Amino acid sequence: MKVDGNSIRPGNVIEHNGGLWRAIKIAHTQPGKGGAYLQVELKNLRDGTKLNERFRSSEKVTRAQLEQKDYQYLYQDEMFNFMDTVSYEQIAISPDDIGDDAVFLQDGMMVTIEFHEESPLGVSLPEKVVLEVLETEPVVKGQTAANSYKPAVTDNGLRVMVPPFITVGTKIVVTTLEREYVSRAD
Repeated sequence: MKVDGNSIRPGNVIEHNGGLWRAIKIAHTQPGKGGAYLQVELKNLRDGTKLNERFRSSEKVTRAQLEQKDYQYLYQDEMFNFMDTVSYEQIAISPDDIGDDAVFLQDGMMVTIEFHEESPLGVSLPEKVVLEVLETEPVVKGQTAANSYKPAVTDNGLRVMVPPFITVGTKIVVTTLEREYVSRAD
């Protein structure tokens, strides 16, 4: 589907220079001389390379048609294995296609897998996950008055900054996109 160059949004997948690229960041720029343009940081979905490109509103770009299906994460061997909960069909995705987000995968987690022409491109995780704190510094008396944070290591090895009242064994909610502490889990 052809769209105007200035209608690209973060997360959109476009066909550009013979490959599939996901828009990571965008910035509208209107210089003093000349027309406005959209500065887009693109990431190649096959090899992970990044590219900065400018698109004017007069340019047309092709948005890739992606099919999205819900899958359940099962286990990891050399590949990450997922199951379609409707047909019980299983697929395996390489660690390269999942990238750094693999740290958040938990047994039984529901994820969305994007396909382009029957080939899996990547995995979309839930916005937030619940993790358990395995290591953190003890609470220092009087430290709670200031808006301070301390480092913590979660059960999946992720390092996050948490408020002083969080102790070892506490379950916390972390965003998968920013990888930041949100709240205590219920």
